[in-house]
Amino acid sequence: MADIINLLAGIAANDPLDVLRDHRAQAKENAQLSFEALLEPEDPRGVSYRERYAVAAFTAGLLGSDRAEEFYRDLLRDEDEAASWAVAELLDEAVLALDSRAEVRGPYGIVESAALSAESVPGPWFTADAQSRQTLGSRLIAGLEFAHLLALHPRDARPAHLALLLESGWDEDGIVTLAQLVSFLNFQIRISTGLAALTEPASTVPSPDDAAPSSHDTEDSPASARVEEALQSVGDRVKTYPNLKRPELFQQGGLGWVPWIAPVAEADLSDDQQDALIEAGRAKNPYFRLLARDPAALKARTLTDFDIFFNTTDGLGRAERELAATAASRLNGCLFCASVHADRATEESGRRDLVQRLLDEGIGTESRLGDQVWDAVIDASVALTLTPQTFGGRHVDQLRAAGLGDGDIIDALSCAAFFNWANRLMLSLGEPEQLK
Repeated sequence: MADIINLLAGIAANDPLDVLRDHRAQAKENAQLSFEALLEPEDPRGVSYRERYAVAAFTAGLLGSDRAEEFYRDLLRDEDEAASWAVAELLDEAVLALDSRAEVRGPYGIVESAALSAESVPGPWFTADAQSRQTLGSRLIAGLEFAHLLALHPRDARPAHLALLLESGWDEDGIVTLAQLVSFLNFQIRISTGLAALTEPASTVPSPDDAAPSSHDTEDSPASARVEEALQSVGDRVKTYPNLKRPELFQQGGLGWVPWIAPVAEADLSDDQQDALIEAGRAKNPYFRLLARDPAALKARTLTDFDIFFNTTDGLGRAERELAATAASRLNGCLFCASVHADRATEESGRRDLVQRLLDEGIGTESRLGDQVWDAVIDASVALTLTPQTFGGRHVDQLRAAGLGDGDIIDALSCAAFFNWANRLMLSLGEPEQLK
C-alpha cells in the first residue's frame, strides 16, 4: 500500500523529502501502520469500515483537507454510496458555519478554569438534520458529532460526550478506537500539510499572530439537558470525579490524569495488549491501559511517538522537539500534556523561565521569547495546530532563516502534529488532576 502521508502531501517515493522522512523510519512506518490499524484493520473490532471511513471523510473535511476528504470519501463510497453523499452534505453545512466565522479559528472551547477564562473561544457546533440521521443512523451520527468535537472543540470535551456515545450504541472499546481514529487524522492531515508546504514557495498564508484564537461572543452548545440525561442513563460506566482537584493554570509538571471510562485492569491485559504497551511499566498507567482497548492502534502510535521524539541520530534538538509539543498543547488547551512537555523542554534546555513564559502568556502577538529558533518553532507549531491550519511557505522561510534544515523542520512539524493526536486523546478520554 502507498504511504498515505506521502500521498496526501504529494510526495513521490524516493523524492528528497521522502528520503528525509526515512531518517525517522520507525515513525514513517508506524504512521502508516496506524492508518492500517484504524482504517484498514483485518478485523474491524466492532467499528465497521463504513463508520471508520465516514468519520475519516467528515474529519478531513472539517480540517480543510480536500485531498484527504476525497481519499476517504472514495473509500466510503465503495462501502455505501448513500452514506458518502450524506457525509458530503453534512460537511457542506458544517464548513459553511466555519466560513461564516473566518476571523476566528479553532481550536474552540470554553475554559472551565476562572483563571484562564479569557482564553475561551466559542465556535460553531454540529447538528445533523433529520434526513442525514435517517440515512446514517443514530450511532454513526453520534460518532460524527464526537469527531466534530475532537477536531474543532477539543477543550470542550466532557464525560457526558462519552455517555452520549455509549447511549448511541458505542461500547468502551469502540469509543477508544473512535477517539484514536479522529485524533490520528488530526496528526496525519497536519503532517502532510506541513510536508507539502516544504515544496512550495513562500505564501500569503496569515501569520499565526494574525490568526490566533481570541475571545468571541458565546454561541449555543449542545443542550445540557440532553447530556445530563445521557450521564444518568449510563450510570457508572462514565466517571465524573466531583471531588477531583483540578489544575487552574498551565504549569511545569505536577499533574496526573484520570480516565472517564474504564481502562483494562492490569491483571486482565492480554498478551497483545501487553505487547502494545511497548514498555512494561506502562501497565501501571491508566491512560495506556485505556488505549490498550485497541492494541494495534496503541502499538503503532507509541512507536511513532518514540521515533519522533527520541531518535537523536540527527535533526532537531530534543529541547526544541519538546517545545513544539508544548506549544501545540498550550494552544489546544491540554494542561496535562503541556505540563509534561514543558517540564521536559526545561530539562533538555535549562531555560525554565522561557518555557514558563510560554505557559503563562500563551499564544499571541506578545508571546515572543527572543530566541530566533524557539520563536520559529513555536510559530510553526501554532500555525499547524490552528484549525484549519495556517501553516505555509512563510513559516518554512522563517524556520530556514533561523538556521534549520529541512530535516530539522520535519522534526518540528512532526512533534507539533503528533501532539494534535495526543492532546485530543487526553482531552476526550479523561482529565488532569493536580498532584502537588
